[in-house]
Amino acid sequence: MRALIQRVREASVSVDGRVVGAIGIGLVVLAAMAEDDTDADRDWLARKVVALRIFDDREGVMNRSVVDVAGTILAVSQFTLYASTKKGNRPSWSGAAPPEIAQPKFAAFVAALEREAGKAVATGVFGAGMQVALVNDGPVTIWLDSRQRE
Repeated sequence: MRALIQRVREASVSVDGRVVGAIGIGLVVLAAMAEDDTDADRDWLARKVVALRIFDDREGVMNRSVVDVAGTILAVSQFTLYASTKKGNRPSWSGAAPPEIAQPKFAAFVAALEREAGKAVATGVFGAGMQVALVNDGPVTIWLDSRQRE
């Protein structure tokens, strides 16, 4: 399971010109699922995202989590995080789970984020063409992979 996390001042996701999810201060989590991701991968990633201390404290040091700042989370499925460009310039998506496997895994990941954060998580629409708008704060952008737990 992979995620690209961005600290934001605000963000929204639209489908067919209609906003389907929006947040203020918080995190945008672009997430991709592999076919062999486990519940342990999901739970580790959800805990890590919610616990990341990437918001400033009173001294301006990144020392607070999204929960500490009463922020919110917008989670968007993005299989392209599994792009492989080893063979030329056209990416291969073979590392990403097919939609029928990825959709329930993504839903379970969102539920895990909600459990860890203690509040609802906004989302896009799985499999839809989405437009994500955000104001990256910092900018702060972090890459996480459940197979490389750094």
